[in-house]
Amino acid sequence: MDDLQLLVDLHLEADRQGPGGDAETRRAIELSGLRNRRGLKIADIGCGTGASTLVLARELDAEIIAIDFLPEFLEVLKERAIQAGVAKRITTVTASMDSLPITPGTLDAIWSEGAIYNIGFEKGVQDWRRFLKPGGILAVSELTWLTYSRPAELESHWRSQYEEVDTASSKMAVLERNGYTPLGYFVLPEQCWLDAYYRPMQKHFAAFLEAHESSDSAKAIVAAEEREIDLYERYRPHLSYGYYIAQKTCDAS
Repeated sequence: MDDLQLLVDLHLEADRQGPGGDAETRRAIELSGLRNRRGLKIADIGCGTGASTLVLARELDAEIIAIDFLPEFLEVLKERAIQAGVAKRITTVTASMDSLPITPGTLDAIWSEGAIYNIGFEKGVQDWRRFLKPGGILAVSELTWLTYSRPAELESHWRSQYEEVDTASSKMAVLERNGYTPLGYFVLPEQCWLDAYYRPMQKHFAAFLEAHESSDSAKAIVAAEEREIDLYERYRPHLSYGYYIAQKTCDAS
């Protein structure tokens, strides 16, 4: 089993594949101004097993396209949507986020919680803009420095994982120069990392290792996750996900 399939196995039964929370998704909805609109069309890109998708389906009058490149995650989402009574509002699509099967100019909103890093923040906001209607909404959570300077250990780790990690002001500038007006921003609180993501994952480590006979690859994945958790616990004042809500501006004539 390759490393990707091992990661799928580790995260498949989790509610979330990254930091986040239902309350935070609802807060982003409020900041987006979509609450009272009808007949919306929304794409949730990199949706995983659908934690944010289900909130969008419950909270908004919308047709939601849930997109992920891993069909295993989408199968879990389908089951959870049925259980939540919102399956009729959700269509799942297996696709890469850099090759979206969406007609340009047809979306009222694009959502992406903790996933845009896979394509890169700037490339994502550039490429996805064309799918939005004029005035359409972009709502994404993105790894963000909370302080101007950071401990060298933390900086080195996250730079090696994701070169575009930066401050909120830098992310806002990226949005502005790529044709968006920022509408809102907030920081994911600690419980979105610890209670919603890290602690459930830690509880699954033993079963995961047993299922894979403590192979070197499985142990390496657990060690990498433990390393990340340790860094967060020691340096949490310096790093989180920032949630960015922005509106597509009109193109210059």
